[in-house]
Amino acid sequence: MLVMILINAVAVLMGLLSTSGAAFIYNVSSAGGLGRRFDGIGGLSGGGCTTRLLADYSAVWYNQIMDYLFLPGFGASLQILKVEIGGDAQSTDGTEPSHMHLADDENYERGYEWTAMVEAKRRNPNITLYGLSWGFPAWVGEGTKSPWTNSTVTYTMKWILGAKKYYNLDIDYIGI
Repeated sequence: MLVMILINAVAVLMGLLSTSGAAFIYNVSSAGGLGRRFDGIGGLSGGGCTTRLLADYSAVWYNQIMDYLFLPGFGASLQILKVEIGGDAQSTDGTEPSHMHLADDENYERGYEWTAMVEAKRRNPNITLYGLSWGFPAWVGEGTKSPWTNSTVTYTMKWILGAKKYYNLDIDYIGI
């Protein structure tokens, strides 16, 4: 029910449904030349722990929720999944663990975003995956108190490579 309410709310905001809930036709034309490109409808797992509670559901409920979110032509049919690259930092509603607490520490079993991406990809092999850092472990700043260092590149690249190596996930977009 909550998912349907959220889907309808998004549809109203996008102009796909009237506020009364009645569907109407929304024409899209490429005749106007180049303009904005519609990449799909997506969901976000980030801001600290927004997906963490999914693991607490029984397998039956968990699978139903994931099906409603990611199966094409069913439920929300999300086409893009944007996840937080955990950075050991309080990033809104909680702290997501980093894949690298320290520069020489790599562990790609920490956190829950990996599972969310794997499950989304299992249900929709064509889903677009997007990784975004909300925060970074302190070492990334190289003592400058700023994350904009060469270590940021290393940290982010290792996350992308770890996604491929350990989960066979191709990350389509990355942001910091």
